[in-house]
Amino acid sequence: MHIHILGICGTFMGGIAAIAKQAGHKVTGCDANVYPPMSTQLEAMGIELIQGFGAEQADIGADIFVVGNVVTRGKPLMEEILNRGLPYISGPQWLAENVLKDLWVLAVAGTHGKTTTSSMLAWILEDAGLAPGFLIGGIPQNFGVSARLPGAPRQDAASVSPFFVIEADEYDTAFFDKRSKFVHYRPRTAVLNNLEFDHADIFADLAAIETQFHHLVRTVPGQGLIVSNGREASLDRVLERGCWTPVERFGADAGWQLGALEDNGHFDVLLNGQIQGRVRWDLMGEHNRLNALAAIAAARHVGVAVSQAIDALSRFQNVKRRMEVRGVAAGVTVYDDFAHHPTAIATTLAGLRHKAGGARILAVLEPRSNTMKLGTMKAALPASLADADLVFCSAANLGWNPGEALAELGDRAQTFDNFDALLQAVVAAARPGDHVLVMSNGGFGGIHQKLLDQLAMCG
Repeated sequence: MHIHILGICGTFMGGIAAIAKQAGHKVTGCDANVYPPMSTQLEAMGIELIQGFGAEQADIGADIFVVGNVVTRGKPLMEEILNRGLPYISGPQWLAENVLKDLWVLAVAGTHGKTTTSSMLAWILEDAGLAPGFLIGGIPQNFGVSARLPGAPRQDAASVSPFFVIEADEYDTAFFDKRSKFVHYRPRTAVLNNLEFDHADIFADLAAIETQFHHLVRTVPGQGLIVSNGREASLDRVLERGCWTPVERFGADAGWQLGALEDNGHFDVLLNGQIQGRVRWDLMGEHNRLNALAAIAAARHVGVAVSQAIDALSRFQNVKRRMEVRGVAAGVTVYDDFAHHPTAIATTLAGLRHKAGGARILAVLEPRSNTMKLGTMKAALPASLADADLVFCSAANLGWNPGEALAELGDRAQTFDNFDALLQAVVAAARPGDHVLVMSNGGFGGIHQKLLDQLAMCG
């Protein structure tokens, strides 16, 4: 079957492309904005990418068009598909009907940490020999790809793994299906990592998002498991609306708990007050330790011993664009991170502060998500940047003034309408020993390599 994917360079739709290609389908796709790492991954798989949504693509010979939620009415290709009555389907529905329907789905939902926790969970299952399939909104460095079909388990090479790990997003499915993506997945194991207000472009308030999480809970079978963050009142409210599935909580006074923490980031894992073992890794931040608890609990549900899961995490490599060190030039370390919500910004900076100690942190921020562009979270930005010594913020394509929003930071913060001016300001301010943390959910003009190149020239 020939599948043409609209919006193929989004992390989710790029994963759909990878899985469809692996399943033997002919895959092509189009998008308006192409940037790594997804474009690189698609090109490596030999998938043809077409720039834009031109109507002529209706004649590409596709048997079905898989439509991403970036596509709106008015796109020439979508209008041509509708006018000609050509077959189309959303990405989540295609995945549910063609891949997930006979599998044990482990879904990771939440405002923050979905990608990292999904990656941890997939790696634990992989390390245990279970060869899970997965679709993750990033590229886990243990795997090098964002998605794949289940493989042959080590324990039975003649069979195919029944397990599939998926990052379960609450964003809507498509312009013709306004349900959250995750209601299509029907997980047997569901992780509810956390829940706060986000996606102001489609949700009116936190209660609206809680309703979507309630819909997800309704799809988990009674013989399944829900792993829920015990620190989140919002998730407690979701479960109080109705729950027909056993629940294990993490991060609270009972259930899965964080134990003793060493300065190097190693920590004990406790279950109902009993030490289960010590995770030995170099990841930063309490948010990652909580992600680990959730992944360990979910893996236990499919039969992975807790000790084995803990051991697997010692070999876990984080996801690209999650505190990824892009390089060091002139004694300055440049990081790339996907953080774009104030809570994620704060936790990322807190983790780097723990690592950096007294060294300076230069935070470089592009408010690029739909929520950030609307300015809904602008009041929370100054507090989220508290651990940064200097802040450089892009003001391009915003409907609000970040200079006013960050005014309480005083001389620590600068805003720029021009990309080159921002780049030069960071280069001029940086000095040996500094940590430059670039935060954006987009390509940010390739700023990471440009910073490294110019720092090297100055050094």
